[in-house]
Order: sequence, then C-alpha cells, then structure tokens
Amino acid sequence: MKIALSALIAGNLTMPEFLQQAKDCGYDAVELALRPAPEAALNFQTSDAQLAEIKQQAADLGLSIASMTISAPSGNLLQDGQSGDEGVTWAIRGLECAAKLGAKVCLHTLGRLSPELYYEDAYRNAIAAGKKIAAAAEKIGVTFAVEFVWNGFLFSPLEMRNFLDSINSPRVGFYFDPGNMAVFQFPQHWVRALGSRIKHVHLKDWKGGPLNGTWTALLAGEVNFPVVMQELRRAGYAGPLVSEVAPSLASFAETASAMRKIAAM
Repeated sequence: MKIALSALIAGNLTMPEFLQQAKDCGYDAVELALRPAPEAALNFQTSDAQLAEIKQQAADLGLSIASMTISAPSGNLLQDGQSGDEGVTWAIRGLECAAKLGAKVCLHTLGRLSPELYYEDAYRNAIAAGKKIAAAAEKIGVTFAVEFVWNGFLFSPLEMRNFLDSINSPRVGFYFDPGNMAVFQFPQHWVRALGSRIKHVHLKDWKGGPLNGTWTALLAGEVNFPVVMQELRRAGYAGPLVSEVAPSLASFAETASAMRKIAAM
C-alpha cells in the first residue's frame, strides 16, 4: 500500500512547501484540503489554471494526489431547504476540483446536528443529499467518502452501512479513520461491517477513553493495527493509507516510517 500525507495537518505551509515536505519525508502521495478561506492554499476560488499548476507541482516531485477533503463555506447536508442545497452545491464543486487535480476520493463529514434538527430528519435529509451528490459523482468519476467524526451522527458501523446502502451508489462510500472510533469503540469492527464500502483510510492513533484520552503517535496508542490491517485486507482494500497525525505528536518523517510498518502488517 502507498502512504500519503494529509494537508489537514500542514499548518501554515504553502502548497509548494507542503508538497516538498511530503516528498522529503518519504510519502508516495498527498491528500489536499479544499477550504473556504480565500487565503487557503486550495480554496473554492482556485482557478482551473491554478489547479493544473498544483497537479503538475505534485507530479514533478513524483507524488500522486490521492484524495481531497471538502470543507464548505456554507450549507449542511443534514438539513433540508437552502442550507442542504448549498451543501450539495459545494460538495459537487469539490468533486469537480478533485477531478481536475487527479484525486479519486473526496472526504466529507456531512454536517452537524442542532437542538432544532432532529436526528431522524437529519438522517432522511442526508440520504436525499447523498443521492444528489452520488448522481454527480458518477458523472465526474470521483468518489464521495463519508467519515465518522464526533458530530453525534451515524455513530455505529451498522448505521453507517445502512446509510450508505440507502444511497446505493458505487461512488459514495466510507472514509475509515481508526483513531476516530477508537475513542468509543473497536475500529476493526467498523472495517468488517463496512467491508468493500471503505473507499479510503486515514491513520491516527488514540489512547484512553472519551474523558481522559489523547491522540498519540502511530503505534504508541491503543489501536490494534495488526487486526485493523487484517480486516482491511480481508475487505479487499488496496488503496493508500493517509496520515492525519499532527506533527506535534511525531514528525512527518517519523510518521512515514510508522506507516510503512503498519502497511506491512
């Protein structure tokens, strides 16, 4: 498996600096981050010419652009009406940007609940939005991958599986991050439950419970990576492993070394 570095942990690095760091530290690929702020290295105002330049910069360093994360300026895929429509529009725009960069997968976290937005309404809205995005993703040729995060939504592997199956598209799947569910659950359970629906993999590690836990460097926490990798291989996953380990926990180079060990498990 190839290893990749996510721009989510790049801090204030410019795009050329981030790409060079990834190359120098031994990564095969990168995950870029599409952000709403106009001063971001990659944002929704980035022109096609600039996207082509970024793609070429990566290629010149021998790096592929494996994936991209989407952080929209507005909208919420868990809502209906204008907010939901805006969320769909921005998600599709992100898929289009990813295609121009050569990325095959886009990460999305769907949105957020509120006291006024009831869970089953959010679930229904998210499926409706997912079907709209799926139709566009199938035309564009980029996969839309939903990540489990701490937003109180889709909090079990069976619920995530049922959600994705309700959308029923080969271009909508799951973005697996073992660190995110290690806080509450066992990540390998999610792999077995989601199986071939897993489209991309982040790597983080975690130690402790939800009230007293902390992120750690890879292989220094409680994620059972040998079992996780066994389940990923059983599921047929052969895509990249993408680091989202903060450089405050381990340097990019140290994380790359740990990722090679995990990939070989």
